[in-house]
Amino acid sequence: MIRFFDILFSVIGIILLFPLFVILYLLIIIESKGGGFFIQNRVGKDNKDFKLFKFRSMRIGSDTKSLITIGNDDARMTKTGIIIRRFKLDELPQLFNVLIGDMSLVGPRPEVRRYVNLYTQGQLKVLSVRPGITDYASIEYVDENEILGSAIDPEKVYIEEIMPHKIRLNMKYIEKLSIKEYFHIIFLTFWSIVKKK
Repeated sequence: MIRFFDILFSVIGIILLFPLFVILYLLIIIESKGGGFFIQNRVGKDNKDFKLFKFRSMRIGSDTKSLITIGNDDARMTKTGIIIRRFKLDELPQLFNVLIGDMSLVGPRPEVRRYVNLYTQGQLKVLSVRPGITDYASIEYVDENEILGSAIDPEKVYIEEIMPHKIRLNMKYIEKLSIKEYFHIIFLTFWSIVKKK
């Protein structure tokens, strides 16, 4: 049933938001050199890699320097990128990931292979479900970039503190996996974005 709602909502979202997709794409390519999309390998269900789609919020090649974003003061960020990240608009192209089945609207946020390789055997359980656009961890760490931006060693803080906590929150969803929980997280996500405005 969750897959049915994923397909339904992703199709509706892509159709309704298509004009916004075009506007954001144009703003991105006008401001900085390169395409409007950022495509990155992430680890999905059953520990298999897939291509994740996002609107590009940084200058081309920024991901080769660091996988951690350290707040709005990160010199790699574009002005448009700061805005679209603030309101999670950079995640919208993942509706296509949902439509083709790589992702769900709700589920553990997919990590890059580098960090998944650090998971313990127990933590690998988060890979038993489709990764999602939003989850409890996304809501809890809505200001993650700012948290990391104030850290002396952002990557160490992410690996030793934030990532393990995110996984525990993801386990909470997996253990309660249901349609009710699915819609509950979608509601909480919209509410957290509205509050941030």
